[in-house]
Amino acid sequence: MPIMTEAREGHKLDLAAEVLSSGGTIRLQALGTSMLPSIWPGDVLSIAHKPGEEIVPGHIVLVTRDGRFFVHRLIEKHNSRWITRGDSLPQNDESVAEVQVLGKVSLIHRKTGIMVPNPRLSLLVRTLAWILCHWNSLRNITVRIHSFWSFWQRRAEQRPKSNAEKTAVLDLSA
Repeated sequence: MPIMTEAREGHKLDLAAEVLSSGGTIRLQALGTSMLPSIWPGDVLSIAHKPGEEIVPGHIVLVTRDGRFFVHRLIEKHNSRWITRGDSLPQNDESVAEVQVLGKVSLIHRKTGIMVPNPRLSLLVRTLAWILCHWNSLRNITVRIHSFWSFWQRRAEQRPKSNAEKTAVLDLSA
């Protein structure tokens, strides 16, 4: 079964890369914690194809490496080699060729709304990213609190209306 799953994942990656290279936009759900606090697990990212000259250091980009996608911040561009790093990671990633950069994160969709990623991190966000990078236990606690909070928000949205709320609706329509 793992071979079938790997083949299926490979087709998904190829399809996403093809959509982006033809000028389209894709949406991916963030799973990891390497981009905390800019991107949280569960955030949905809109990624659009952008020519290399439109992507500048500070932008969050989608990179393909070793048959996987990574969403990290562009740190530097050296000719055809680009260097990325997750906001809460201590080291830069291995450099990639420009062709491995498939697109730029244009929107971050959260329960609280839609955000446009800022290429310049505030001092507060940089400090929080540094703290989360160096204290794994704090990062784990933060992610658990975030998951717990998201769970209760979803549950509150799905909760049936109380009799008072139903009555108020009925009274207004009468």
